[in-house]
Amino acid sequence: MTSRALTPWSSRAGRTSFTTPVQDDCPGSTGATRILDHTSAEVQSLLRGCRRPGAQGDVTGVLLRAHGLIAERVRPVYAVEDTQSVSRTLRRGRGSCSQRLAVLEAVARAVGVPTRSRGLLLDGRFWYPRFPGLRAVVPDQVVLAWPEFHVDGTWLDSSALLAAPDLSGADHGVQFTNAGEETLFEAVGRGAVRWDEAPGSTDDGHEQAQVGCDTCSLSGWVLAELGRYDSRDELFAAHGQTLCWPARTAAGPVLSRWSAGAAAS
Repeated sequence: MTSRALTPWSSRAGRTSFTTPVQDDCPGSTGATRILDHTSAEVQSLLRGCRRPGAQGDVTGVLLRAHGLIAERVRPVYAVEDTQSVSRTLRRGRGSCSQRLAVLEAVARAVGVPTRSRGLLLDGRFWYPRFPGLRAVVPDQVVLAWPEFHVDGTWLDSSALLAAPDLSGADHGVQFTNAGEETLFEAVGRGAVRWDEAPGSTDDGHEQAQVGCDTCSLSGWVLAELGRYDSRDELFAAHGQTLCWPARTAAGPVLSRWSAGAAAS
């Protein structure tokens, strides 16, 4: 069983009532936000490590290298503060999958690639493999900000963006199970995550490139679409975070140091 006690009361009713996206006509943005503070010294330092001399305009290459550097420099943990700034995540050198995806988004905006957030409400049981001995305290619903990137006139989700340069070489045949050392952040690097049943277009009419892998679909865990927003800041302002403030305050210091590769028993 999952827990409803940890979910913010102010947003619980609204979350469960969505059956269709409430907002999908979203152009995205390259602007800095409180979370995506890409003008910070920390993000600019990471960006310098992603650039290659003489490779002007190679934004996909920059983002691929950024994903690799984030995986190396930011240790995966079970942090619960989704509105933490990217600069703070980089200073700490540890972060949740959501926080590390935010770092990738910030790098994209820093090189002029518009991003937006697709809000997904996921079944909390998706995280059971991570917490086999603590299922009773796993939230029943999890709010996920899934980043999308506008590259060459096409909206790409994280998996499509990172797998696009070599679809034939990516290990798409192995579905992400949310167990073991591989986290959601690492899985997108091999194109192993898709939240839709099949490739297609977004509801706002923009073409949405997807990774062509039937076994990679995790659509069965999606309870509701929360719409698309210009930033994850706006998404969390509209729908709240997964955990209520008291739960984040109590659990945050412990979970933010708990390595994601180590499941609770």
